[in-house]
Amino acid sequence: MKKHNHAKTILYILFTAILVTGFSSCKSKSPEASASAKKYELQGKVVSASKSDHTVTINHEEISGYMQAMTMPFALYEDWVYDELKPGSQIHATLVVDGGKTWLENPIVTSVADPALAGKAEETGVEPDPGSAVPDFSLVNQDGKKISLKQYQGSTLVLTFIYTRCPMPDYCPLMSNNFSKIREDLLTRPEFKNKTRLLSITVDPDFDKPAVLREYGLRYAGSDKDAVFKKWEFATGTPEQIKAVAQFFGLNYWPEKDRSFMDCAPPSSLLMAGYSKYTEETSGNPLR
Repeated sequence: MKKHNHAKTILYILFTAILVTGFSSCKSKSPEASASAKKYELQGKVVSASKSDHTVTINHEEISGYMQAMTMPFALYEDWVYDELKPGSQIHATLVVDGGKTWLENPIVTSVADPALAGKAEETGVEPDPGSAVPDFSLVNQDGKKISLKQYQGSTLVLTFIYTRCPMPDYCPLMSNNFSKIREDLLTRPEFKNKTRLLSITVDPDFDKPAVLREYGLRYAGSDKDAVFKKWEFATGTPEQIKAVAQFFGLNYWPEKDRSFMDCAPPSSLLMAGYSKYTEETSGNPLR
């Protein structure tokens, strides 16, 4: 087990339990859905696709009875379809929600690229090199108070990205459940209890105002609702502020009319050691 000097700030950027977690590059067909699986029809435009990760990012229309229009990545295991998945292509597929997993099946692709979308490339975040200085980002927490990364100096910070309207069980709900478990674990571990903080940053700032984030946080507080925000904060900001934080840590960003979206699917965690210094890539629960 690697030991860390808590005299310095250690900043863990924890992107846990996202779509790519557990994906296998050799998988070439969809899983077998259980009898209790729910299925929804999805239609939209392809933004990007990765055959090696078996993911396709889609700007999709509202999924009736499940979620609002959004741009986000989905698991899609049929290898053949990736030859047809061009930016701007129309796609129709079935979204399967089976327990804690989601994926697309039965894809139908119309390979006619949308010039407007094809000409508007995603803005790709790049993971910082070891030793890179982390800017002192400013945000607003669930109580409407201004916060910044600098205030966590002397502590360990575990950070992730969410949005409160996300219904997919292998996205934000799973991340927030994991954070809730980490917080509960901290209460039983004195070596970390007073030196560790959690921070969830929304990628949907137009909807996720402080009051919305506060209500969302209380849903994951368990029986300790009065003290949850002492250890775990939820933050929002302007779209520009959120974009700056997300892109610094390697997320991709798509500007769209009246809204902006992030690809919340990086495959690993990032380790920051010393105040505002990026050290290395890591994975798993940093408190173990």
